[in-house]
Amino acid sequence: MNKVVTDGLVLMPPPFADGLNVWSKGDGTPGTQTWDGASNGALVPSDPDFGACLEVQKTNATLQVRYMGETPILRGCYVRVTARVKAMSGNLPTARIGAWAGNAADAHVGGLTEQGAQVSLTAYGDVVEVTAIIGTGYRTGVDMPWGITPVYGHFGIDLTGPTGGIIRIDDIKIEDVTSIFHRKMMDWVDVKDFGAKGDGVADDSDAFREADDAANGRRILVPEGLYRIGSTLSIASETRFEGTLTMADDVRLQLLHNFDLDSYMDAFGDEVVAFKKAIQALFNDVDHEALDLCGRSIALDGPIDVQAAVDNKTGYSVRAVVRNGQFVASTSTAWDSTVKTSSAKYLTTNKFELTNVTNISQIPVGSLVSGNGVGREVYVKSVDLANSKLTLSQPLYDAVGTQTFTFTRFKYMLDFSGFSGLSKFVFEHIDFRCAAKASAILLPPDGDTFSVRFCDFTKPKDRGITSIGTGCQGMNFDNCNCVSADIGTDVPDRTTVMVNVNGNDNKIRDNRVVRFKHFAVLNGAGHTFNGNHWFQDDSVTDGTRTAGIVFTQPNIKSQITGNYCDNSFVEWTNEHDPAPEFASEFTFGGLTITGNIFTVNDVGTWFRFIVIKPYGPDHYIHGLTVSNNVFKSLNGWIDRVEKVDDTFAPLDAGRYRKLTFDNNTYNSINQVTISPVQLEFERTSPDKNWVLDFGDYLPFGGHARRVESAVPEGKIKDASGTQVFVPPSFDFAYGVTSTQIRMNWPFSVTGTMHVTVRADKQT
Repeated sequence: MNKVVTDGLVLMPPPFADGLNVWSKGDGTPGTQTWDGASNGALVPSDPDFGACLEVQKTNATLQVRYMGETPILRGCYVRVTARVKAMSGNLPTARIGAWAGNAADAHVGGLTEQGAQVSLTAYGDVVEVTAIIGTGYRTGVDMPWGITPVYGHFGIDLTGPTGGIIRIDDIKIEDVTSIFHRKMMDWVDVKDFGAKGDGVADDSDAFREADDAANGRRILVPEGLYRIGSTLSIASETRFEGTLTMADDVRLQLLHNFDLDSYMDAFGDEVVAFKKAIQALFNDVDHEALDLCGRSIALDGPIDVQAAVDNKTGYSVRAVVRNGQFVASTSTAWDSTVKTSSAKYLTTNKFELTNVTNISQIPVGSLVSGNGVGREVYVKSVDLANSKLTLSQPLYDAVGTQTFTFTRFKYMLDFSGFSGLSKFVFEHIDFRCAAKASAILLPPDGDTFSVRFCDFTKPKDRGITSIGTGCQGMNFDNCNCVSADIGTDVPDRTTVMVNVNGNDNKIRDNRVVRFKHFAVLNGAGHTFNGNHWFQDDSVTDGTRTAGIVFTQPNIKSQITGNYCDNSFVEWTNEHDPAPEFASEFTFGGLTITGNIFTVNDVGTWFRFIVIKPYGPDHYIHGLTVSNNVFKSLNGWIDRVEKVDDTFAPLDAGRYRKLTFDNNTYNSINQVTISPVQLEFERTSPDKNWVLDFGDYLPFGGHARRVESAVPEGKIKDASGTQVFVPPSFDFAYGVTSTQIRMNWPFSVTGTMHVTVRADKQT
């Protein structure tokens, strides 16, 4: 590149023969004395070496000859000033190129190098050449690196050393030598050409900005060095890093063209710093909705506090995606859980709060709460130090009064709990290799439509995905492969939970989940489970099993459809109810379980696939459909597929509404469960009151509450053998267990009846 050629830039000063009135005896600025008519200088019309030249007598310590024209200093360009001199008589001086740097306001720019290297004149008549290169870049070979503040200079020659000598000076040349540093027709610009020093000390931010402005479609080169960026920097051009950057935590780098982890790795040289800086940019750059990790593996020796990395944001609601990479937990004590105990008071009038909390400052947000009367997956959502109270993710079912609670803070690879809210965030094709050292993701306290898709969760130490509030509202958890750290542990000793939710409308689809204590613990309603396969077996004969899915509120309007529930069961509780006894609220209802495969092997006959566990009395079922499922037991039989766990309280079977349990397939199940159930009853001896027992068939200890139909098979005959055509009446919920129907005839009859009974009423 040569601006003289490409842009017609005039750099060369006029020859001395054209007049000495443009040549200053000072620094070259307007108003300084010129060599025109000087007593110690004159034009020599003809010199055998120089032709016309300037002859001067050195009368002071530093004699200056400076061109008064303003030679432009262009960003990214370099000029070379050349002067040839020879001593004629007298003392022999030294010579150097001299300069004066001026800014756009015509003021001197101090603190810069304004002299070239000195060259000694050693003999009379010998021609000596002195040169210096001036430019904006701090490059090897540049004698005067000026950065980007000067916009012009006054250039010439300085004679130093002894006085008295007579010296002749040839016409001074100024030429563009940018091509020495840049290849011709180059497709990049170099930040060093715009003043970047790369010494790790000077702030090179402006040099990067100037290079970006000048690039105009070309790439930016960041050569070897350590560049301190002191203020937030946005680069629109494609950038290639050979050197690395250093930035404060609150200073952002936004690579608008090549926004991916590879580029940030090149920029910072450290994968964790690179990820933090990249995700910081993701939350602050509307030009990109996704951060591509480029298949890289990021080794973590401790949690990443995402909000601390993005410290200028407390919430975010624009779609943002992190995809295509791997996080790997390395051995470190930073993954150790923090466990604290504190006394606190709980009242149902403030059902989401613990008050009078002792030593509250020691309890981190996101801690799992355990204690008497505390249900599963209850977390600290926020901490109010001033008022010594905690906000909980869920109420406590039986903890009124003051007691000592335990607070366990698991450590997560990616911790979003510092945000007040976060929406539309997506992880896609990410491998969370927790290695039984770390948990994976801690969701923010609030937000919606967090999505995790096509990801792998390998051996999370305690939890896969944890919600401490409603940051899980509308979450999508799809097509993930999840393998527990408990994979080699017997079922009773397992502790890991893959996911919990508190908000509504979660979509959990097409995942494979291996040997967790629980696949999912869910509060809220409106959930869909579709196409998942979770299995929780071990090698123990007649062993126990844990719930795969746990619903923790009674009215859930959710569906479990097309899944493979393998060696686990579905559990339905109201353990997050501060008043778990039934009053005027909704009771257990709104669940559809259809088209699933349920299988179990090597368990006792007591195992059940569907368990309802009320934590208080007087609840009942109002809206449950279990249909078109396959139930199968291998290596042994089980008694039945469903039960009520009455550890705390039974269900009120006399109040069941809208309960359907039909069209299922049973293999190695001693007693099938059906409602409505149709049974055949035959009386060969005349009987007026037929007592018909449906008890073992009815689900969840249900009562025989309604007859849907009673159809004779063949003839109904009286005691004389004559066919009769009279209908019976019925007594429902008959007998001690209320599982019988008494069919009453006007007189004693014989015959066969097909009677269909339900364990519920529709209204």
